[in-house]
Amino acid sequence: MRLALCLFALLVPLSAQTLVNGAGATFPYPIYSKWFDEYHKLHPDAQINYQSIGSGGGIRQLQAGTVDFGATDQPMNEEQLGKSSIKPLHFPTVMGAVVATYNLPGVEAELNFTPEALAGIFLGKIKKWNDPLLVKANPGVPLPANDILVVHRSDGSGTTYIWTDYLSKTSPEWKTQVGSGTSVNWPTGLGAKGNEGVAGMVKQSQYSLGYVELIYAIQNKMAYGRVRNAAGQFIQPDLASVTAAAAGAAADMPADFRVSITNAPGKGAYPISSFTWLLIPSQIMDATKKLILTDFLRWMLGPGQKMAEPLSYAPLPKSVVAAELKAVAAIQ
Repeated sequence: MRLALCLFALLVPLSAQTLVNGAGATFPYPIYSKWFDEYHKLHPDAQINYQSIGSGGGIRQLQAGTVDFGATDQPMNEEQLGKSSIKPLHFPTVMGAVVATYNLPGVEAELNFTPEALAGIFLGKIKKWNDPLLVKANPGVPLPANDILVVHRSDGSGTTYIWTDYLSKTSPEWKTQVGSGTSVNWPTGLGAKGNEGVAGMVKQSQYSLGYVELIYAIQNKMAYGRVRNAAGQFIQPDLASVTAAAAGAAADMPADFRVSITNAPGKGAYPISSFTWLLIPSQIMDATKKLILTDFLRWMLGPGQKMAEPLSYAPLPKSVVAAELKAVAAIQ
């Protein structure tokens, strides 16, 4: 690390500033914004600019060569990797939860959601808040007879991938009719751009329900529910339950770090959890940018991990950090 910092100081003159551009997922934007700001304070001559435009947009811009790195909540598939002139490497950064957030006047209880109910709502089959499936999971809660206003993402979104990946694993009907992806043909609902847009629409619309990354619900002081996991337990999304969801994957992480942890086994696992990834080109022609990005990755995997919990993200398992530190050396 010290050697890298010394080289960094030699290659980046005090009189110049190198701008590194990235774009992609909104899911990790709060922690990325914090990291890039803190890294800039340590290295004033390195400015990392990040546009929160959604995972799909980040992948496309990286493939087009208009940014230096991308970010996604859905690992790139073989077809996407094949269309990339320079193969991107996946680096997990933190773990987070996607939550079912709702605006339900007169109801203060934290709601329970089954996978059957969530699939039914987003398929447009469950239309009322007092549907028997919701009532059964929430005994004693005065659920109203109002229509459910469904809110989903309108842009290519890794958060959508996590949500639909979970629904595809738990609902055969969803898997057959809609499937998973950063963009899907929604059977019902209104679209909004970004986690910010969905959070804003749900907060402003009574009797609505949508899905956002946990920190957006917390920052906007929005209600969000527990979800029944693979072990049959209704689990609240938090750092402990997201960490529990990653336990199995951490023990058997593939070499390229592309893995899904939705609907993970374990009594304490929150079922709509995910890693999120930075996409770094395996070859970086600009020597200064290469030095900045590789140094940032090492810093992110070290001191940067301590900044995750205050923003409601779970830090990476130590075994994953160790494997990533070795993988940084593969960047040419």
